[in-house]
Amino acid sequence: MTLLSESDQKAVTAAITAVERETDAELVTVLAAQSDNYSYIPLVWAGILALLIPGIANYFGGWFNADVLLLVQWAAFILLSVLFRVPSINTRLIPRQVRYWRASNLARRQFLEQRLHHTNGSTGMLIFVSEAERYVEILVDQGIADVLDNEVWEGIVADFTTKVRQGQTQQGFLDCIASCGRLLKEHVPATHERNELPNHLVILP
Repeated sequence: MTLLSESDQKAVTAAITAVERETDAELVTVLAAQSDNYSYIPLVWAGILALLIPGIANYFGGWFNADVLLLVQWAAFILLSVLFRVPSINTRLIPRQVRYWRASNLARRQFLEQRLHHTNGSTGMLIFVSEAERYVEILVDQGIADVLDNEVWEGIVADFTTKVRQGQTQQGFLDCIASCGRLLKEHVPATHERNELPNHLVILP
């Protein structure tokens, strides 16, 4: 994980502040180290493999008795459960669909928890990143969605996702905020000075 340093976070805050001077949109940025601990994944894989081991052992060595096979099964389940908790192995066992689903759920929870659905004019925008899943999503409230189709964010999200994969999360935030700012300045221009929500980067453990 490459969660941002204090100076990196200040740069993100400054970028948000600059953008919000020129738009009525309220930007909130959230960075999560991981969207789920996936504690059940090692147990699922260990259980599946442990169930297969007696059959494999019996096929290649029919002399194993039932007691030995049961011990082998238990030992395999315990050892694999521990082995599959190693982060570098664990992440490879999680299907991409599951990782993205968990990250997407967390993004939507954060949209509500950060009160982006209660802004004046419904102009809240969430820029969400989950590093472990290499996942980026932009969520906007109705006031922005009415003037900007969701498709306009796809290229920005794709570019940010690439930067997260390359370990350039801070630069990804800065580029994303700047790109969003240009669109918001044009389609949701500032009509009065306000700052309903904090501009600092929200970091989730």
